[in-house]
Amino acid sequence: MTTNYIITQVKPEEHDTLLDIWESSVRATHHFLREDNILFFKQTIHEHKYFEMVELACVRDDNNQILGFLGTNDNNLEMLFVHADSLGKGIGKVLLNHAINEVKITKVDVNEQNEQAVGFYLHHGFKMTSRSESDGTGKPFPILHMEL
Repeated sequence: MTTNYIITQVKPEEHDTLLDIWESSVRATHHFLREDNILFFKQTIHEHKYFEMVELACVRDDNNQILGFLGTNDNNLEMLFVHADSLGKGIGKVLLNHAINEVKITKVDVNEQNEQAVGFYLHHGFKMTSRSESDGTGKPFPILHMEL
């Protein structure tokens, strides 16, 4: 049985849902983060209204529940997160294909320590172009800068 995932827009009132999905995804995939790191980033995303700074799109299930989302800015994929319960079901691939084919993204930054994500982007044709020792907040989490 194949599931057809549909990409839709995200309403501003759904930003709290996106934050919950972000947290679920990060807890399942970012094993290098400590609890205080997760809480710091969650608060930062909320306070700085990161979801308002990007073009958002999401995948929903038959009950209109958001399973995963992405945020883009120009030709950059700024975020792509899938709820932990939906990991491994092709949702990330659907979102990434949308970002590449419809939004025309060509770049993504990814945590070097998130090996699953690094492998995902390499598998989909991205190549590492450079590396930063710390993330955008100055924390010591190396970032790989990748391009198609």
